[in-house]
Amino acid sequence: MSSENGSAGPTPLLEIRNLKKYFPIRRGFFKRTVGYVKAVDDVSLQVQEGETLGLVGESGCGKTTTGRMILRAIPSTEGDVYFRDPNLGRVNVTALDDRQLKQVRRNMRMIFQDPHASLNPRMTILELIGAPLRAMELARGADLEARVAEALRLVGLAPEVMRRYPHAFSGGQRQRIGIARALVCRPNLVVADEPVSALDVSVQAQILNLLQALQEQMGLTYVFVAHDLSVVAYISDRVAVMYVGKLVELAPTVALFTNPKHPYTEALLSAIPKPDPRRKGTARILLEGEVANPANPPSGCYFHPRCAYAQDICQEREPVWDEVAPGHYAKCHFAHDLNLAGVVA
Repeated sequence: MSSENGSAGPTPLLEIRNLKKYFPIRRGFFKRTVGYVKAVDDVSLQVQEGETLGLVGESGCGKTTTGRMILRAIPSTEGDVYFRDPNLGRVNVTALDDRQLKQVRRNMRMIFQDPHASLNPRMTILELIGAPLRAMELARGADLEARVAEALRLVGLAPEVMRRYPHAFSGGQRQRIGIARALVCRPNLVVADEPVSALDVSVQAQILNLLQALQEQMGLTYVFVAHDLSVVAYISDRVAVMYVGKLVELAPTVALFTNPKHPYTEALLSAIPKPDPRRKGTARILLEGEVANPANPPSGCYFHPRCAYAQDICQEREPVWDEVAPGHYAKCHFAHDLNLAGVVA
């Protein structure tokens, strides 16, 4: 296992190396570039086949951008994304030509956050779910309709609904349709971009249970992007925490929740609502100041202006990505020394 990228095994399905995404800031009449927003700044990690990696952090931390770069839905500025494709072998997604990328995208798909915005209201369910099959030239005619019917059954919907339009369905049903569209090509890897955040709490549990059942049934691997730590704890095998474009902690779910090694993770865990008001838990940690500006981040550790444990070295030097315990990585100068509060397992 390499401490540089947080490997959980020798043969990852997905490996991200030093991934960066800088958006240019242009000003003036001639729109000259005067700086960059560092949305994702040197992220490296690995995802094993069959596991669920949760990617969490505050809004704007770069987690969705990372998920989209994995599929090359948006181009990266620097870095590599290696994917073990069942047909092409291990490939660098960032370096593929259009023909190869089309092949690889059969095996890596995305579930979008908002089921209302991600489904074209002018297309029937058959057209929506069948679109990837047509684009990938995997099926047409009666075969395409049969594949769509199979995908609908997988997500708990009757094939008879395929002639209807999205407006005829509830939010939870629309998200099931979005999941069916992602799975109709029978992929290996699914990037789920906050797939339950737009749903009612009662429906969230149904969708999470469905995702877990489908993972077991189809041997899926998930990169699960979310900001709700309760959801992440429920579905993830490992959790990666991002802050202002950088990974600050990566660990197995139980280890991260019970024994965090980065002060930012400790603050996130303290914000988890307690379902029983009579039960005493960790006091809420209220972070002072604002989230660092990714266009003009602070020197040293990006988190130091808001950190209660910061010392001079935190402002002067960026911490290294270090293996604090087996399989547990953190980017903090005092990760070995701090005794941070987690939550009860």
